[in-house]
Amino acid sequence: MPFRFFGGIHPNDKKSPANSAGSIPMAPPPQVAIPMSQHIGAPCTPSVAIGESVKFGQKIADSGAPVSAPIHATVSGKVVKIEPGELPDGRISSFVVIENDGNDSLCETISPRSEEAVSALNSEEITKIIREAGIVGMGGAAFPTAFKIESSRGKTDTIIINGAECEPYITSDHRTMLEHPDEMIKGIELIMRACETPKVIFGIESNKTDAAELLKAKCAEKPEIEIRLMPCRYPQGAEKQLVQTLTGREVPPGGLPAAVGCSVFNAFTAYMVYRAVYEGMPVVERVVTVSGSGSHEPKNYLTRIGTPLTYVFEQAGGLKEDLNKVIMGGPMMGIAIYNLDVSTMKGTNAILAFSDDEDKTVSDPTCIRCGKCAEVCPMRLLPVYMHMYEQKNDFAGMERYNLTDCIECGACTYTCPGRLHLTHSFRAGKAKLAEKAAADKARAESGEGETKNAG
Repeated sequence: MPFRFFGGIHPNDKKSPANSAGSIPMAPPPQVAIPMSQHIGAPCTPSVAIGESVKFGQKIADSGAPVSAPIHATVSGKVVKIEPGELPDGRISSFVVIENDGNDSLCETISPRSEEAVSALNSEEITKIIREAGIVGMGGAAFPTAFKIESSRGKTDTIIINGAECEPYITSDHRTMLEHPDEMIKGIELIMRACETPKVIFGIESNKTDAAELLKAKCAEKPEIEIRLMPCRYPQGAEKQLVQTLTGREVPPGGLPAAVGCSVFNAFTAYMVYRAVYEGMPVVERVVTVSGSGSHEPKNYLTRIGTPLTYVFEQAGGLKEDLNKVIMGGPMMGIAIYNLDVSTMKGTNAILAFSDDEDKTVSDPTCIRCGKCAEVCPMRLLPVYMHMYEQKNDFAGMERYNLTDCIECGACTYTCPGRLHLTHSFRAGKAKLAEKAAADKARAESGEGETKNAG
């Protein structure tokens, strides 16, 4: 029986009609623009030059930093540009732009492994393959998977596979569970071997019973993998909340799941691990949900990394005339896009378009002191005070009310009758606190240097 985490909401999931049909392979675009910063950690440095021909799946960038993940060509063709450009969140990154030759000529280093060869791999060899394939958390967090495995090895007794997919509209993981259950299970077994952890709990929300029943049948002879159905509740897919739901263990404030013996991996990540180890294929594509009231044809598409959003919508039937907003990711935690020329990335699980009639903003958002935001906050914070102190630039107040503990799930914003932009306020507050910390550090270092010079 699942445990219960504090707070949470249950918005209309709106997962139909995107999940009613199989994932559709999307034809690669004429050009891909592949960002060098697609993961938490150090950005990659290109290892190719302008004018160089590359092959499908060839490694084109890497970083020597421990927390990073290599990047690969998602089409074959010629490198036509290496230049700075905008990421979906507005940050600037270097991009490698490849003109597609239409051949998908496979890189010679990519070759499948037999079952016997895979069975002979040890945990470190599996982890190295995962690292070289550029696998990151494919649920949106994009934390390098190999580093997570290395940091949790020997510290965990339970692996959690995140099949919650609790945000409205998104169904890319659901479709992958239904279409590639055997491969996903093999990927889970590889993660177990890499982490040297004997037990897996695969949590799936109850609006995906078909996937849960299919996976249960596939794991009938695998007692080490438990498929567990969870009631629908947002933000159940957040790591700390998922661990508590499935194990009853509470991750301490500021801590990671490893602190309570758990390590969490996304369901689609497990599928990518299978492809890397068995097929030799790095992360070059992923299933993306294209949906929302502003989209003509809500569906799931197998899309190459680096595909411009304009091309995605063009292939998905176009956008409606009364378009109001485009979001990369889910409606609760996604990023509003102001430039449709940005590219899909490894963590892009959904692209949502919304029409004018869904705009719920008001001209004068006002707090009515109802306390609903505190009732739904899964981190037991007091959003009304966090918002007030952020608006006043009161750094002491923001720190006193633990603003940095906010996981930006958006539950408070969703439930606020006064329509305050709470989540946006907390993101801004975190940036202000980080900027202040950097300024304080620079001031302290400058003062220390002056003192030494004076001596």
